[in-house]
Amino acid sequence: MALRHLSIFLILLHALAGVAQDRYPQLEQIVTDNAHIFTTYQLQGLRHKLTQFEAETSNQLVVLTIDELGNETIEQYAYGTFNQNGLGQEEVDNGILILFSKNDRQVRIEVGYGLEPHITDAVASRIIRNTMVPEFKEEQYFLGIDKATDQIITFLKEPEVLEEFKREMEEEYGMNGWVKLFMALFLSVFVAAGGFLFYKSYSGVVEMFRGMLIGKLGLLQGIFMVIFGLLPVFFALVFVGMPLFFATMIFDLGIHWEEQEGLLEDFSWVYYLLGGFLIFTLLLAIAKILWKGKEDFQFSLYKNDSTYMRKTFSSSGSHSFGSSSSFGSSSGGFSGGGGSSGGGGASGSW
Repeated sequence: MALRHLSIFLILLHALAGVAQDRYPQLEQIVTDNAHIFTTYQLQGLRHKLTQFEAETSNQLVVLTIDELGNETIEQYAYGTFNQNGLGQEEVDNGILILFSKNDRQVRIEVGYGLEPHITDAVASRIIRNTMVPEFKEEQYFLGIDKATDQIITFLKEPEVLEEFKREMEEEYGMNGWVKLFMALFLSVFVAAGGFLFYKSYSGVVEMFRGMLIGKLGLLQGIFMVIFGLLPVFFALVFVGMPLFFATMIFDLGIHWEEQEGLLEDFSWVYYLLGGFLIFTLLLAIAKILWKGKEDFQFSLYKNDSTYMRKTFSSSGSHSFGSSSSFGSSSGGFSGGGGSSGGGGASGSW
């Protein structure tokens, strides 16, 4: 009986794994028209063109149309479909997916790792904006997709045409050296301010640990002071992190934040990060004690050294906590070749 139950469990587990694996469409053709926006003639012609392109270059340019995305963003759906089907060839990752969602009125060009240096996010975005969206607004869905595939094929087969296209983008939309310099200086002001705030607040937290380790700051009060002292530390990190985040977007540093969507689903990494941060701070406090060599390690549960508290945490000291009794302050015939995408590409709507 137990063996029978185990067999049933394994069958169900296998079925669930199959459902998870096929969360996105299993592509059996180089063009899959699930939204039924192409005529038979258009579908056959597009398949022939893309199959021939793959035979000539080994690059896989795949088209998928769907009715709607459901509860996912088009970035998530394209990324999942791309990697589930392994578009492009393994190790070279030379696949591109054009995903069209009819009811959501959205389209995305998802680019494999290997082709990202050629079909950059900016290039994909301009193809969508200038080639596809104007046709989609007139409900000329096939024409928009057909033109986009022609453009991508030309860019990958004729590098000089792609370079000219990129030069035109730089002239039309790109920032010149002076603008980039101004933006860098503007963001650096916030980074510098955040860095200074981090140094001041973090130095205070290190000193709190040191005070507890030498017995001049009671453990009970010290723990509360550390908790409230960490608030400006984290605020300073945000103050530094946000300009750096925007810098990756403005200066096109090749970082694709779509890849990190799993961090928003599983927050276990936060506990590890916080634990490591506190351990590192404790080690710094110990190193500070050993380096000075003037105090011995000892602990006090609740008793504080009033002179130490006044000099270290008074309003005239490096950190303010009110008085010595204060606790702190707050703030199909087709198959993928095993390639993968890192989230590069662009999306658009009409």
